[in-house]
Amino acid sequence: MLLLLLAACQPSQPAAEPLPTLAALPSTPAFDLADAQRIALAFMEAWQSGDFETMYGLVTFASREATPFERFNALYQNAGTTMTLEGLEYIGTTLYRERNDVAVFGYDVTFHTNLLGTFSDTNRELRLVVDTAADDWRVAWNAGDIFPEMAAGAQLRLDLSRPSRANIYDSRDQILADQNGRVVAVSAVKQEIPNWNGCLNYLSPAVLKEVPLLQKIYDESGSDWLMNLGTIEPATWEQTHTQLEEACAARFTSLATRRYLNGLIAPHILGYVGYPTEDDLPDVLAAGFNQDTILGQSGIEASWDTALRGVPGSSLQLISQRGEILRELARSAPQPSESVWLTIDSNLQTAVEQIISAAYTAAADGWAQESKGAAAVIMDVKTGAILAMVSYPTFDNNVFNPYPQGGRNAADQLLRVIQDDPRRPQLNRVTQGLYPLGSVMKTVSAVAAADSGVYALDQRYVCTGIWAREENFIRTDWNPNRHGAVNLSQALTQSCNPYFWELSYQMNLVDPETLPDYMHRFGFGVPTGLTDLPEASGFIPDPEWKQRNLGLPWTLSDAANIVIGQGEVQVTPLQVVRWFGALANGGTFYRPQLVQKVGILGEVPSYTLQPDAMARVTLHDGVLDTVLEGLCNVTTARSGTAEYQFRNSPLQTLGVCGKTGTAQDGSRADANSHAWFAAFAPRENPQIAVVVIVENSGEGSEVAAPIVRDIMEYYFFGGR
Repeated sequence: MLLLLLAACQPSQPAAEPLPTLAALPSTPAFDLADAQRIALAFMEAWQSGDFETMYGLVTFASREATPFERFNALYQNAGTTMTLEGLEYIGTTLYRERNDVAVFGYDVTFHTNLLGTFSDTNRELRLVVDTAADDWRVAWNAGDIFPEMAAGAQLRLDLSRPSRANIYDSRDQILADQNGRVVAVSAVKQEIPNWNGCLNYLSPAVLKEVPLLQKIYDESGSDWLMNLGTIEPATWEQTHTQLEEACAARFTSLATRRYLNGLIAPHILGYVGYPTEDDLPDVLAAGFNQDTILGQSGIEASWDTALRGVPGSSLQLISQRGEILRELARSAPQPSESVWLTIDSNLQTAVEQIISAAYTAAADGWAQESKGAAAVIMDVKTGAILAMVSYPTFDNNVFNPYPQGGRNAADQLLRVIQDDPRRPQLNRVTQGLYPLGSVMKTVSAVAAADSGVYALDQRYVCTGIWAREENFIRTDWNPNRHGAVNLSQALTQSCNPYFWELSYQMNLVDPETLPDYMHRFGFGVPTGLTDLPEASGFIPDPEWKQRNLGLPWTLSDAANIVIGQGEVQVTPLQVVRWFGALANGGTFYRPQLVQKVGILGEVPSYTLQPDAMARVTLHDGVLDTVLEGLCNVTTARSGTAEYQFRNSPLQTLGVCGKTGTAQDGSRADANSHAWFAAFAPRENPQIAVVVIVENSGEGSEVAAPIVRDIMEYYFFGGR
């Protein structure tokens, strides 16, 4: 254990001023008490500093012959580890000569520990003798100089009382994860085991531990110690407990373990638990847990692990060779584990997953054959709370549990299926999926052009099926029938590419950095601020990046690509829903949050979600209203790209404002486009923003828009 060592609470006392003496016998001129004090202080200061080599050099040759340095070092290191020592202080109290060649240094020690806090051990004595081999005073050392009882073979023991891992709930108090699974802990007293080698044959496969690790536990245990050998599944216990009792004199204790009541609900959010890694183990041990403790490995289980696991209570004891408690040095009370309530509504989460799954089933003979996955996210536009976050396909996070309900062998088979699935079900597509945004990016481009003053709000452009600028720079619109003369709002409603290509041309003439700057300003190419799960930053190219990394100048082609969310543009669905939330609420970018509260059931929470307005964008008059008019007409006006999907929906009574997107997948030329739809509702006093992407599925209006429609119908009119 790496010790963080603190300075003594008093500076070292100079050798010229010996401590008060209790009994000053006639001194030996060559070896006076000032020299004994010098050695005692040097020994204590080396202990303070964790310099065990210097300490060892200050003990008598006889002590060194009796205790090799490796043993000396291990005793101090193990004592520090057991105590969870962070530092110590000492105060000298007395110094007296017991004989001409024997001195006694009296002192008190205060230990600072991670788990037990601060405690003191007083009235200690360090005995020094004149060592003729050193021609000086030396410490007549034995293990009692760590704690006096250790001179007779006593051992330090830290007894821990670990709280049960707390639950995770959804926003409606439905349990998503609890500690009601069961496993069996296996222990044995070393001296009671009839045949250790024979015991290992049954023990290793039962507790799923390699023989060297079990041997290490055995070697480091006292003969009468109760050894914690591991845990086994109840089914394995049924099959092996007789052999373990006979071969190992094993004892068994039922323990609770993690359980996800429906592992298919929000596994990307909840995450899963597991044993600490070798790299994690030092910190885990210092926190009062051990290698058999199940801790959070991903998701909320990991990001809120400290709250969910609590803090163990502890008692530091000196134990005799017979196992008797000789003295309790310190005690700390446990801190209860705290449950976590998510912002997620599990009913809504389930409904969204079912809606997406149904879309794949309906398209089984079509785009579903190529599409590897989809994502949907719903955010409260007034707080940033995430109400549902679905990454499709999903997986059962119970298979990652070290002791799954169906047994380890069955879970391992399912785990291999998950890991070998080319659709990458473990990828959280909402926070880490990176995609070109397609025409949904036109919402940003429209705001940038109007707010920067490059385009007037009422500026019109005749959208034909072809756009041409400069020599041989020609692009073709998705609609060969033409849109005709449109203004900014109408261009959004009809998703007219030539309008936005012309917009990009004009902005590029004024300043090529303007459009990329607005995209960054509106949360693209940068993290959203979500703290509970890993998220990708995405990417927005700009002239500086292209010149620095590719050595090429920014061109009209680059500007024409990013204005419609193509080229090198990469965004996450979480960034898109945050942007639409800001459009809906008037320009405030809230931090997306997944945790509603943390605390003990029935008590005042230790944490409650507070909306975190990370930025607020102020736009010129009329810009936001013009853009919103265009978005709200997408689902209501006959020319709107998604109107036919919402025509007969009850949502028409509320008003849905959205934007379709069909983004070309640059991974290969023949790939289907990604289908996007981003929206918020109601039109007046918006409540939620919803974003859906379906990979390689075709048109946003055909695939993603009806999924968003069904989600919103469930949210506003369904069985919530």
